[in-house]
Amino acid sequence: MTEYDVRRPLTPTGTNLLGLVKHMAFVEMGYFGVVFGRPIDEVQPWLEDDAELNADLWATAAESRAEIVAMYHRAWAHADATIEALPLDAVGQVPWWHPDRREVSLHRVLVHVIAETHRHAGHADIVRELIDGAAGLRADNDNLPPGDQEWWRSYRERVERAAREAGGR
Repeated sequence: MTEYDVRRPLTPTGTNLLGLVKHMAFVEMGYFGVVFGRPIDEVQPWLEDDAELNADLWATAAESRAEIVAMYHRAWAHADATIEALPLDAVGQVPWWHPDRREVSLHRVLVHVIAETHRHAGHADIVRELIDGAAGLRADNDNLPPGDQEWWRSYRERVERAAREAGGR
């Protein structure tokens, strides 16, 4: 994909592929670093008092795709190290959560981050399809019903008709 395609906002809220990667890198650095007293030596702008809203959800022109992907790889390695070093019942503090809920176990953080990763992977699937039409599980097994372009066009039209009919009730 082109630099433009991985960065361009495809939803009214600005969702874009490279921004999702950047966001998840920061999520993992925060939850598996700051929360358990194991901060990673990365700039973490979302923690600053004067942080720009959504700074972690898009890439500036000065940030390269390679830099953001490499940052995510460092976040993965740091998360892996934290998970290996601590027991599941290790206690941490999430400073950005409400004070009544800040104390968490590593187990809870793992579940939380898995859910967040799952949600954003779904966003990425949809954004990717909007960019170039790629859909499905993998190139060698898309896990989609068999059908050529005409079948998918017809299917989409049937779904649209049903939506319009239901909307007209």
